[in-house]
Amino acid sequence: MVKIVSYNINGVRAASKKGLVDWIADIGMDIICFQEVKANVDQYDTQALEDLGYSFSWNSAEKKGYSGVATFSKKAPDFVEMGCGIEKYDREGRILRTDFGSWTLLNCYFPSGTSGDERQEFKMEFLSDFQEWINELKKERPNLIIVGDYNIAHTENDIHNPKSNKNTSGFKPEERAWMTAWFESGFTDAFRSQYPDKTEYSWWSYRAAARARNKGWRIDYQSVSNNISDKIEDAGHYNQAVHSDHCPVFLDIDLPF
Repeated sequence: MVKIVSYNINGVRAASKKGLVDWIADIGMDIICFQEVKANVDQYDTQALEDLGYSFSWNSAEKKGYSGVATFSKKAPDFVEMGCGIEKYDREGRILRTDFGSWTLLNCYFPSGTSGDERQEFKMEFLSDFQEWINELKKERPNLIIVGDYNIAHTENDIHNPKSNKNTSGFKPEERAWMTAWFESGFTDAFRSQYPDKTEYSWWSYRAAARARNKGWRIDYQSVSNNISDKIEDAGHYNQAVHSDHCPVFLDIDLPF
C-alpha cells in the first residue's frame, strides 16, 4: 500500500508559515506532491521534511516566484525526470516524473487560463500536447498515476455553480471535453471511482467567504491508468487543511513501495 497526497500549496514558503510541516508529520504519507511551490529549491529549507524521512525532487520555473512542482517521498525514486521535453512548458516547471519500481508517478501543475485569451490558448495547447506525450509514455511505462492541479472542473458535480461558470476558464466546454476524452483514453478518476456522486471541492476563491460557504471547485485530480485502477483503496480531500486556497487530495493505492 502506498499513500500519496497531492497539494497545490500556492507558495511553499507561505504555506510553511501556516504549519504545513507539522501537518505533514501528522498525516504520515508515503509521498507528497506539491504544486505551485513558487520557489527554487535553494530558497526553501527542506531539512524539516528530510528529518521526517523524505527525500525530494524539485522542478522550478525559470521565472522567480512562479509555478514549480516538488515531490517528497519516504523512498527515493528509481528514476527522476523533469518536464516533458517541450521547452515552453518545461521552463514553467509544470511536470515532475518519479518512478518507483513498476509504476510511475507524475506530479503536474496544468496551466491556468484565467489571466486572458493568450494563456487560455496556451492552456489548450498544453492539454493537447500533454495527451500526446502521455500516449507515448504509456508505451514505456503503462502503470501511471498522474496527480496534481489540472485547473479544470470536469462535471457539474465538481463546481458549486455550473450555470454561471459555463464560460469561465476552468469550466469551459472545450476543457471539460478534454477531461472526458482524457479519462476515456485509459485513465480512472480515483475519487469518482470510489464516490461517483459525492460533492467535494479542492479549491475555493479567496473572495466572498467562498471556503466558509463551501462554494468551490474540484480541480485537483488523481488519474490512475485503468490497468492498475483496481488497486485503488480510497481517495478524497483533506478539507480541514488550510495552508492554501486549495486543499490536499489523497490517494491510497495497493502498489509496492
